[in-house]
Parts: sequence; structure tokens; C-alpha cells
Amino acid sequence: MPEPVRALPRTRAALLPSVLVSGLLLGVPGEGPASGGGGSSWAATGRGGAVATVDATASGTAVEVLRQGGNAVDAAVAAAAMLGVTEPYVGALGGGGFFLYYDPRTREVHTVDGRETAPAAMRADSFTDPSTGKPIPLEEAVTSGLSVGVPGTLRQWDLVLRRHGTRPLSALLRPSITVAERGFPVDQEFHDQTALNADRFADFSSSRDLFLPGGEPPKVGTVFRNPGLADTYRRIARQGIGWFYDGDLADEIVRTVQRPPVVEGSTRKVRAGLMTASDLASYRALPREPVHTRYRGLDVYGMAPPSSGGSTVGEALNILERLPVPSGDHVQALHSYLEASKLAYADRDRYVADVPGVPLKELLSDGFAGERACLVSPTSALKPPVAAGSPDGQYAGCAAASGAGRPLAHEGPQTTNLVVADRWGGVAVYTLTIEQFGGSAITVPGRGFLLNNELTDFSLAPKSGDPNAAGPGKRPRSSMAPTLLLRDGRPFLALGSPGGSTIITTVLQILLNRLDLRMDLPSAVAAPRATQRNTPATLAEQSFVDAHGPALTARGQTLELFPGPPPEIGAATALEFLGDGLVQAVAEPVRRHGGTALTVRD
Repeated sequence: MPEPVRALPRTRAALLPSVLVSGLLLGVPGEGPASGGGGSSWAATGRGGAVATVDATASGTAVEVLRQGGNAVDAAVAAAAMLGVTEPYVGALGGGGFFLYYDPRTREVHTVDGRETAPAAMRADSFTDPSTGKPIPLEEAVTSGLSVGVPGTLRQWDLVLRRHGTRPLSALLRPSITVAERGFPVDQEFHDQTALNADRFADFSSSRDLFLPGGEPPKVGTVFRNPGLADTYRRIARQGIGWFYDGDLADEIVRTVQRPPVVEGSTRKVRAGLMTASDLASYRALPREPVHTRYRGLDVYGMAPPSSGGSTVGEALNILERLPVPSGDHVQALHSYLEASKLAYADRDRYVADVPGVPLKELLSDGFAGERACLVSPTSALKPPVAAGSPDGQYAGCAAASGAGRPLAHEGPQTTNLVVADRWGGVAVYTLTIEQFGGSAITVPGRGFLLNNELTDFSLAPKSGDPNAAGPGKRPRSSMAPTLLLRDGRPFLALGSPGGSTIITTVLQILLNRLDLRMDLPSAVAAPRATQRNTPATLAEQSFVDAHGPALTARGQTLELFPGPPPEIGAATALEFLGDGLVQAVAEPVRRHGGTALTVRD
């Protein structure tokens, strides 16, 4: 059980000196900490490697791996493991994600799919109440064993380390074991995320005992400890990932999913899950060919299905490239961005999911982009939901598709993204998640980690022909979009964000800001955001409405405030490669109370 004790400084950076000791915790040979360093602010520029995450301790852990001779993959895994300790409501062993890596030796981009899978017993109607024939309420679906997908995180770490890493997982887990045991100071973000889930956590004995000490969210400045997770990491380091997928822990996970530890007297209706031991044992992380397109002379790489991130970002960029260059006109550029997003999301929802035959080549073709772009007017807005296009290879002019667009499916808004570059030019972009803040709200008893609720990313009430209907062994569609841009075969920009289906628009808008509106990277990340996902209204942050609302409304755009909580879109991290070994790392300055960017040397 965590032990909130004495008050400490309000930043987790206060804990860094106990973690970042030269080689002592990592157990790897190295040269010791380099002099200097990029500081612990939200933007840093330097050499020798760079990191940006949402959390100071995770960023510091990754930088120390780089200092000790590890590469970008090693550092990314170590940072992700630390986020499982300090950001347990957004990324954990009980979830999954997508990993992109640029190998400087071969100049190739690799991607690994660690997305959760549906159990073998899952069917398209598994979220239908048999007594009513209607979809179960969303609140019942998200807080249930039924929503828990087979976790992919550990298999993914194992695969990327074996293929591209230089350090064993056992060594990379050591800093996280130490922090889980000693604890970290609770900051406002951790407190707020706990409070957001307090009602759900209170209904499960394992989650209540861990995250609500004394029956309340831990107070800011107290120390939060997670000895159960420390023991889990320690046993994984000693026994390997087989303990999770084939051993005793697998049995504990299945038991938790099938019989959630609901507190006696709780009135919450919690549905049992379908996962079995064979589902866990058969899970595999999958190497996938990255999605590729070009924009303004740059090569853009992203994730293939079951993520829709790579194809939707790529299609929207292709559409934008066929519209007039804005020449510094922010309003025109933003109008074009919103229109391109509507069209790309319509095609995403119609064609992209974990199904055979996704027409990626045609979705990213010049002909299809031209056919879609000619629907965009510079002075008026398409009325969403717009219909999907026809990526059939027959492109002759401006062909508006018939039929109505699909409504936006539910997709939990919270995830986390990290970016790492090493001294050799390797780059990792890693987006990981347990779905929404707190996932399913169900903690594996005594193990210190929450289970995901990713299966709610399937269409809960699928229509005929819906590619995102649930099915046995299927991976739910995701919007995660770890993205890498190359200039002349070398890394130029790397970025990603959390935010559910707003991930795609966050990545798009940062690219628009940096490449078309010529903002520097810190400004491109910090700028006010809006998200248009083929919905009747564009949801926007207050600062975006204040700055651009009247001018965009005059072009026919409908803007409403993003509802939250929190009322902000995304929490991006990004890198820019400035030449001569110089890298700029950028995290959010304000969203989610800010992130931390570090470099090995100033």
C-alpha cells in the first residue's frame, strides 16, 4: 500500500539525484554523467542525445541511459517503465502501444505494433446487452473486465530490445524499481488524475487500497509508493516476460479480468471479461511496415493499421499539399487544415481498421488526394459529417462521394508519448496507453498496475460493413500516431501525442505550424489547438477560439470549446534535428502541467 508521508517539493525532479547515479542503478558500463545537460524545462537544445516526456523522472531516466552508452530504444523502454510508476493512469504493463524507430546504421524506419488484442471469445456483439438487444452503456463498458484487451506492452519491449536495443530489460527496469519502492512526490497532475478516477477506484478493493490511501487521492507534496509494482518489475527482471504471459502472473491477470475485485456493497454494475490464459500465452507484438508519404519534400513515416494514425496524418498532409500555400496567412492555413481533417477522418472511419485489404496505397496516392482536395473551398466549409471518398484508382476530376459520413466512435482521450534521440542518430517515438485515464480502473491485486479498457475502441454498436467491429484476436483501431520526418534520408522532426482520436489532429497541427506557418518547434507545440474529426463542430481550446474564432466562423467553420476534463487537446513531445549533432527537445509548457525536455549536453 502506498505511504503518503512528509511534504516534499512539488516537482518530481526533486527525486532525480537518487535515480541518476552513474551506472549504479542501470548496472551498465559507461563513461559517467556528462558535464552540463539541457536542464529540466519544457524545451532543451544540445548534443549527445535528447529526450522529451510528460514527466521529469522518466525524462531523467532516459537521459541517464543515453549517458551510460544506451541507444534510443534502450532509453525509450526505460522511460516507459518509469512512466508505469509515475504516470500509472496513462501507461502501464496492463496496456499497449506503437513504437517507431529510425536505425542510423541502415537509415531504415521500423515500427512495432504492441496493440492489445481481443480475447478469442470476443464477438461483434459482445458489448450488446442480451436482455435488451442494445449496446451496454459506455460507462459500464469502460469500467469492466469486458473492456480489457490482452496487454502488449511487455512483448513489445522484449521485441524492440532484441531487434534494436543494446541493454537487457532487467537493467532498464532497475531505476523504476527504485522509484516504485522509495516513492515519488505527488504533483498536481497525479493528484488530479487520481481525483478524476476516485469514484471508480473506490469500487475495486485493489485500486482503492493502492491509489486512495485513507480513502482519498494522495495530497500534493506527499510521497506515493508502489511496492507491488516494484516487486512485479523485479520478478520480470529475474524471471523474464514469460512470467507475465505464461506463468503465475498470467493466471492472476485472467482471474482479475474474469472476476473483478469489486468492493462488497458497491452498486456499480461491473461486467466480467472474456480473457483466458491461452489469450495471454498466444499474444505477439508484430513488426509492421511503416506508412510512408511525402510532404513539402520531406519523407513522412507513421504507423500502419490497426493504428489509423499514419494513414490519416499522411492523407491529410497530401490533401494540404494540393491546396494553396498559405504564405503566413494563419486563418487560411487553419481553414485548410480543418477541411483536410474532415476528409481524412471520413476515409479513416470507412476503410481503416485491423482488417485485411485496407487500401493504404490508394488512400495515400496523389490521385486520391487530388480528388479529395478539390472539394475544399478557400472561403467556405464543408458541412460534416462528410462522406468517405472512393480510393479505387479511378481519379478523374472532383468526385464527391455519395452517402452520409459515419459518426465518430468512442476513443479514450488519454495516452502518453515520448521521444528519444541518441548520439549515433537513432530516434525512437513511442506512444503507449491503457486507454483513458485509469484504464478499466481495475488493478491486478498486489501487482501495482492497472488493466486497460482498450476494447471500447471497437465500435460498440457496429453497423454492417463496419471495419472496426470487434472480433476474436482482433486489435481495436487506434489513432496513435508516432511520426518521423526525414530530410534527405536523415531525421528532421519526430513527434507524437496522447489524446485518443485527437492525436491525429494534434500531430497534424504541429506539422502545419512548423512547416507551413514557419513557427519554431517550441512555438509549434505550444500554440492553441483545435480538432476537427468529421464532426458537426470543431472542438477548440479557449485560446484558439479567442485568437481565430471570428475569422474561421466567417469561412463557415463552427467552433465549440473542447469539453475536457481537462479542457486541453493533447500533450505532445517532439524533437527537431538542427544539424551538426544538435537536437532540440520540446514538451508541453502548460498542458498536463507541462512536460520535461532534456539533452545529454548543452
